[in-house]
Amino acid sequence: MSHTQEVFVYPRSNASVIVEILQKVEPTKHDEIVRFHFDSLAHDNDARSSTVTEVTVVPNDRGGNDKTPSAIVLKGEQLVPKFNKRTPDRVKILMAVFRVQDKNIDVVVTFNIPVEAVDGGALAAEDAAKVESDFGALVKSFRIVDFSLFA
Repeated sequence: MSHTQEVFVYPRSNASVIVEILQKVEPTKHDEIVRFHFDSLAHDNDARSSTVTEVTVVPNDRGGNDKTPSAIVLKGEQLVPKFNKRTPDRVKILMAVFRVQDKNIDVVVTFNIPVEAVDGGALAAEDAAKVESDFGALVKSFRIVDFSLFA
């Protein structure tokens, strides 16, 4: 499976943004596509538990020549052990999948927001709300300009 990943960390916090270009996964229904990627993340994180709270589709209604796929959005939470600690961190997961059908690609954007952390790295409520707002803005404005990127 081809895999390209970029990771960005918020300044002065443990919130992170991960952008991945992945080979399209087998599921074809929106709910199943995003849950597959969420479950894969839980597996990769060795999550002790994971919960999906919401799955929605945010349509690309920008019109014109913007052919960016609609975003399949998942909101959830995972309990993730960090650095061999006994108590896992509680991490809010915001995930958007943009399925580029013609190129057999899933572009997956994940925001990780620590809401309870053993090391004190959890975000305060107002900081977490700002990160969630940033996620919403990204989902509504994400645009693929050059599809040949996925050759």
